Amino acid sequence: MSKILLHGTEAICEGALRNGCRAFFGYPITPQNEVPEYMSVKMPQLGGVFVQAESEVAAINMVYGAAGAGVRAMTSSSSPGVSLKQEGISYVACARIPCVIVNVMRAGPGLGGIQPAQGDYFQATKGGGHGDYHLIVLAPSSVQEACDFTYKAFDLSDKYRVPAMILADGMIGQLMEPVELPPMRSLSDIPKKEWATDGRFGEKRRILNSLLIEPDVLEPHVNELAATYEEIKRNEARCERYKTEDAEIVLTAYGTVARICKSAADKLREQGVKAGCIRPVTVFPFPEEAYAAVAAQPSVKAFLDVELSLGQMVEDVRLAVAGKKPVRFYGRTGGNVPSEEEIVQQALRVLAEEKRI
Repeated sequence: MSKILLHGTEAICEGALRNGCRAFFGYPITPQNEVPEYMSVKMPQLGGVFVQAESEVAAINMVYGAAGAGVRAMTSSSSPGVSLKQEGISYVACARIPCVIVNVMRAGPGLGGIQPAQGDYFQATKGGGHGDYHLIVLAPSSVQEACDFTYKAFDLSDKYRVPAMILADGMIGQLMEPVELPPMRSLSDIPKKEWATDGRFGEKRRILNSLLIEPDVLEPHVNELAATYEEIKRNEARCERYKTEDAEIVLTAYGTVARICKSAADKLREQGVKAGCIRPVTVFPFPEEAYAAVAAQPSVKAFLDVELSLGQMVEDVRLAVAGKKPVRFYGRTGGNVPSEEEIVQQALRVLAEEKRI
């Protein structure tokens, strides 16, 4: 199959459209503006719905309605905009409405800047809004993955009736790379949603609601959600390992930074240092078992977690490693991106410190 050049934002759109997304609701914010722009052109061509909402709050609630009627629906934004969507995201999570939310992260906190960042990891993986809930969160590190993961997100969301998020930093969104597009899926191939409020009559009235006012009604519902999250953890945790088999220093990162870490691992090996890289493909569920397995290797002296933040994923890395090996951290923020050489120097420093200990 031939490849075409796409920006990451465009690849996200193609992944959605080719797996049956026919409703998009959004509001402009840099650096994800190309997503609604692309959807505004493509959706009418496919008989779908595009609405530029009056706000981020309106957009996520439009997703609630469309997805609740059984349509594959998506919204996208960047960090401050996703913060505004959190109440609605909590609603759709409680109502068990599958949908896809895209966050092309920018620097914060507050309005911050428009450069790439990864300061939204806590928000994406620990719930973000109020209450006990999670999203399925996929973190692409290439434009191809931006397409493939968005395509996959719709299937995972439908399978578990849990909203899914694509967590991409601004560099992935703006990067242009060759992409092999998946085939356009027929809407008739997508299973019907028997729970959807699509106007069909049955024996039981269909209600998709997040207001469960009685404690003895809400508690079992939340427990059922928790059981679903445990099932997702068992079945869907994914990661990529790169040259970890004999590594003495293991670099770990997600998104754009994982690409730089792989290059840094190669550079370290050129200098005679056995370095590898492990990156989570799903940041929820976090691939704890894979990290634990790498930590158990006798060759590993330490992990170095690298992020475009002051340290968020590093907490999950430390929990997964469970004290078997030291986990060090290096982060840049404000929209600054660490270079390959910076990461190499940090890795050498960590190894030198471990040898002194």
